[in-house]
Amino acid sequence: MKKSTKVNVIYNLIYQLLTILLPLVTTPYISRVLGADSVGIYGYTLAISMYFILFGSLGISMYGQREIAKNQDNAKKYSVIFWELCIIRFITIFIAIIIYLALFCLNNQYSLYYIILILYILASAFDINWYFQGIEDFSKTVIRNIIVKSLGLVLTFVFVKTANDLWIYMLIFAATELLGNLSLWFYVPKYIEKPKRKELNLKKHFKLIMLLLVPQIATQIYTVLDKTMVGLITKDMSEVGFYEQSQKIARAALVIVNAMQTVMNSKVANAYIKKNNKELVKNLKINFDYVWFLGIPLTIGMAIVSSNLVPWYFGNGFDRVENILKFISPIIIIIGLNGVTGIVYLIQTERQNIYTRSVIFGALINVVANFILINLYGAVGAAIASVIAEIAIFIYHFKYIKNVYKIKDIFKQSSKCLFAGLVMALALLFFINRLTPSIIHTIFLVGIGFITYIGILFIVKYDYICNIINKRKKLR
Repeated sequence: MKKSTKVNVIYNLIYQLLTILLPLVTTPYISRVLGADSVGIYGYTLAISMYFILFGSLGISMYGQREIAKNQDNAKKYSVIFWELCIIRFITIFIAIIIYLALFCLNNQYSLYYIILILYILASAFDINWYFQGIEDFSKTVIRNIIVKSLGLVLTFVFVKTANDLWIYMLIFAATELLGNLSLWFYVPKYIEKPKRKELNLKKHFKLIMLLLVPQIATQIYTVLDKTMVGLITKDMSEVGFYEQSQKIARAALVIVNAMQTVMNSKVANAYIKKNNKELVKNLKINFDYVWFLGIPLTIGMAIVSSNLVPWYFGNGFDRVENILKFISPIIIIIGLNGVTGIVYLIQTERQNIYTRSVIFGALINVVANFILINLYGAVGAAIASVIAEIAIFIYHFKYIKNVYKIKDIFKQSSKCLFAGLVMALALLFFINRLTPSIIHTIFLVGIGFITYIGILFIVKYDYICNIINKRKKLR
């Protein structure tokens, strides 16, 4: 059953935060127990497995959500699409696992860890989150994953005790991912009809899937290859560990900023099919407002508060994470904007060729920047390269969205949030050097930042704040 946009945003935010925040709960413990080298091995081997998940999954998640959304009122049609895409994914993931086994699981320094991660690759074969996103029902994925992820959290604290327990940590991670994806299949008989074999046509999907695979490959170049390149160039697994830990913090912030995106994908795709341009533009505006509203304080907050957060959160030996966070923080806003212009607009309106070119363009810039900057600055260089690549993609998108949504309107929406963010930054800078690193002081800084930011938006009468106040008055 399709739920309201607000309900779906909340469910999707909970789901996305769950996948990021639960690991963050274990991060201080894992950093201290395993150390930078083991965390680096985890990040490096996981990055390798992600390439095989990418090629094995093709572009099915993004494509599948769009196709289900376009046919969400026709159960028979989207049931056929569901089974066609699942069969394709089962086949390609199987092929990916065979190649992965041959290349990395035999006579390799990290063979044990690569073998464990086979479960993680296998989990992607059973991932049907895209179906529930397509029908705009996010509650199923959230409830099931809360249970499974919480189980993984408990198991980590119970069984991971020393630096030699890296394999146990990775086994818990991979097995819970598989269990979470398998659990969603219990809903399939209720929602999906069983098609006749003659109704299935796998070939018709391959062209469009491959068109979406190319940008996803390019995207992975600067979301996963960064770790690989840091390891290969610096030949220092602790440097990979620093980058891995900083990415966990940045990804947590990105999840919050991108929570609206997944919900709006289906709405924009549906509005496009119905040729309802007014509704399409309305949904884009909502998404841009959301990105500015949350992206600005999160970017500024992460850059400033990191000096207080890192020492107590990660423990001794992770000082480098502080600098990496300062340099990588701008991607929170930039990736948020790119998500709206690229995935929400270009992909859902079937302009994937343009999106593909933009991501390839950004990926090439990222690779070149990585080679130069990682050699000079290590993991900090990888962070800078990521920001440069995202800015390049955002500029590329400009000329393709301007006919539907004026560029000046995108930035006009940010003015009040930017002003509030600058005032917040001044407040944080006043306190930051007066406080020692501790959990209490970090919470205090976050509280000061939040109160200052929301307070200024209230004073300048920002739409989001005014709407909340008006709705509360109506309820009275």
